[in-house]
Amino acid sequence: MNQEDSIDLSPVERRAAASLAAVFAVRMLGLFLILPVFALYAEHLPDTTPVLVGLAIGAYGLTQALLQIPFGMLSDRIGRKPVILGGLLIFALGSVVAATADGIGQIILGRVLQGSGAIAAAILALAADLTREQVRTRAMSFIGISIGMAFALSLLLGPLLDAWVGVPGIFWITAGLALTGALIVAVVVPTPARVRRHRDAEAVAGQFGFVLRQPDLLRLDASVLILHMGMTALFLAFPFSLVDAGVPPHWHWLVYLPVMVLAMGAMVPFVIIAEKRRRMRTVFLGAIAALGLAQALFWGLGHHLWGLVAGLLAFFTAFNVLEATLPSWISKIAPVQAKGTAMGVYSSSQFVGAFFGGLLGGWMHHHLGVGGVYLFGLGAALVWLALAAGLSDPRYLSNELLPVGALDPREAADLEQALRRVPGVMEAVVETDEGTAYLKVNKDRLDREALHHVMANSA
Repeated sequence: MNQEDSIDLSPVERRAAASLAAVFAVRMLGLFLILPVFALYAEHLPDTTPVLVGLAIGAYGLTQALLQIPFGMLSDRIGRKPVILGGLLIFALGSVVAATADGIGQIILGRVLQGSGAIAAAILALAADLTREQVRTRAMSFIGISIGMAFALSLLLGPLLDAWVGVPGIFWITAGLALTGALIVAVVVPTPARVRRHRDAEAVAGQFGFVLRQPDLLRLDASVLILHMGMTALFLAFPFSLVDAGVPPHWHWLVYLPVMVLAMGAMVPFVIIAEKRRRMRTVFLGAIAALGLAQALFWGLGHHLWGLVAGLLAFFTAFNVLEATLPSWISKIAPVQAKGTAMGVYSSSQFVGAFFGGLLGGWMHHHLGVGGVYLFGLGAALVWLALAAGLSDPRYLSNELLPVGALDPREAADLEQALRRVPGVMEAVVETDEGTAYLKVNKDRLDREALHHVMANSA
């Protein structure tokens, strides 16, 4: 076993990873719970239109996209926990506003407030503060898994909770989830000894221009925007199609449950092919095509339950594959010193997609009905396929972080040069203000003995 494999999370790091994943999960669950039920509920509200329904579903995405990076930077100045606690309280307030609404306008306001509690960047920064460089990727994976689980759980719990307490009750539950998250932050999440900026986990103000000039990164940002645009728009139409196919709303979870289980299993071999067999571009393009096929099935066979189930299975298998591979692709191609900035832009693009999915999906529903929403999704998939065709396969490189301690600029420059000479090290940047060396390495070629020798000589 090499040194990298022998490093385990410490008890404090395990507690930090698990508790922050729980905070992320309860917040995302609160955002997603209304997805499978809101369109059916909202059609009975006074003065509502499909466009307003779409805006209510997607409005959180706009404020989330606008505020998450600024809130992350604010947490560098005033601390992580105050920003996270403040964001959760804003989220809870938005949930209460939506729960007490007597019209669609107040629900939209509530969703805008929910999105304003934009704490994603601050949570990731806190996770970085609480973990060593060598185990940080492993700790972050807990958070990524929690988001996926929260989304899957929302599709199952949403219809059940709707039958039990209704949509206003769901908003009250989301307020309770936010307060639960705040309690976890206050009581369970460790407090870091000091707050530092981490270029692997945070956006850096001076790097946005550099990141936004990278064509492949922009294509991937557009990809996640279209992915979440299509997913959000889907829930403006799919619940109606299930009802038309003879499935009452309170039984919708019986459709979602087996589909989500099968989709999670079906994604695994495709992710293995993409990562282990290095066929990421092929799998990526195939998944986009599968999304388009799913939308075509919804449009052509939307009155038949088997057609809806087949389309949903194709949709969520492809969705899960893309959700797993897109961040990995970003990590592989982002400049080593700008990974956090690239991921911040990527995450903001995701939320912009949710906003436009609600707005444009609602517009299509208003003018062309349920079928128009599916045609919108199909058209978006075709545009995406053409856009993604310009992507080339990424270099299959991994990011590594090494603590280097306090170095002056001359020592840092010398260490960078020495690291770049190590076989398998493709990029190396030493940041003196963080005391960290950022590496992009080819693990198949990396000479770890030479790397350890360089680091030992720099100590």
